[in-house]
Amino acid sequence: MAISGEERRRLIVSAVGELGGRVRLTELADRLGIPAVTVRRDVAALADAGRLSRSHGFVSLERPDGAGPPLAPGPGEGRALGLLVPSVGSYFDEVIAGARAAAAAAGARLVLGIAPYGAGGDRLQAERLLESGAEGLLLAPGLVPGRTAEDYAWLDALPVPAVLVERRSPTPDGPGSGLDTVASDHRHGVLSALRHLAGLGHGSVLLAARGDSWTAAEVRAGYREGTRLLGLPDLPTLDMLGPGDLPADPEPLVARIAEAVRSGTRAVLVHNDQDALRLAPLLRAHGLAVPADVALVAYDDVFAALAAPPLTAVAPPKHAVGAAAVDLLLRRLAAGAELPVHRTALLPVLRVRASCGAERTAPRAGAALLG
Repeated sequence: MAISGEERRRLIVSAVGELGGRVRLTELADRLGIPAVTVRRDVAALADAGRLSRSHGFVSLERPDGAGPPLAPGPGEGRALGLLVPSVGSYFDEVIAGARAAAAAAGARLVLGIAPYGAGGDRLQAERLLESGAEGLLLAPGLVPGRTAEDYAWLDALPVPAVLVERRSPTPDGPGSGLDTVASDHRHGVLSALRHLAGLGHGSVLLAARGDSWTAAEVRAGYREGTRLLGLPDLPTLDMLGPGDLPADPEPLVARIAEAVRSGTRAVLVHNDQDALRLAPLLRAHGLAVPADVALVAYDDVFAALAAPPLTAVAPPKHAVGAAAVDLLLRRLAAGAELPVHRTALLPVLRVRASCGAERTAPRAGAALLG
């Protein structure tokens, strides 16, 4: 995954700290998986900015003469930040990793809380994070479709600054609408998948998607918008179940996909890629091979590359979302109400693999700042 120079330098400072404050440059490059020449250039920039020192092939957080405190404490030095996510072990792992690296580079401490989808524990877990000493919160609450505004009214009564992560208020004046947000632009991600499939000659694309989260709602909305923009038919969406589960009996769902393929719709976008991974062998039982008979695109790109064949997938910039959210929260803590409310949208990329029957170079990642 391509990362920006700013994020790469954050990772360098964080890694030096994790390795005891002094490390050989070549070891640092190996640990990060970044070419030594790139690390050397970034270390020079960090040294010029007073964030690191370098001497005889070593990189250090200590001053060259060994006197005084460590170099240039980060903007979050000594602060505790709370991060609330709905799950670990899949999508949010990369978000957590990005937040953790950015917090470490800034000298802040990250405290993690987990409130599973549908459990209704978001507020309780946020309170626990505050009790742990969190001075600011990074929140990915359930925001499950069908819940009432009262269920999330607590977002507007938080006693500390907060940033919504991979979430936005469902309405312009709803709970949390006045909070900073950092999220993937999932509608753009869906559009990139539809455009790729249309470019391969597919005149229609079927969507099989969840309906249990903010991301799921954005994927569905992106499909409606994308088909309209590209002149594709807006086919009825096939409903998936909750995180990690196909229906107990997936046969009716697979049969509907097989029927759509026989009717001429030979491309399917599946949210998420864990379910897409499981669909491919089930389709083979109907005599349908991927990609010979049906093009399959996954959404999330957590496990998609491990499929056989590897699945083309929309990859939200999960690591960058976590890092950007920490940076924004630290800016909010420093500036208070003087900083305008930010709604930051980071664009996913399409990683083209074998499951569509054709490969091309995926576009580079980008970011857009929305009003």
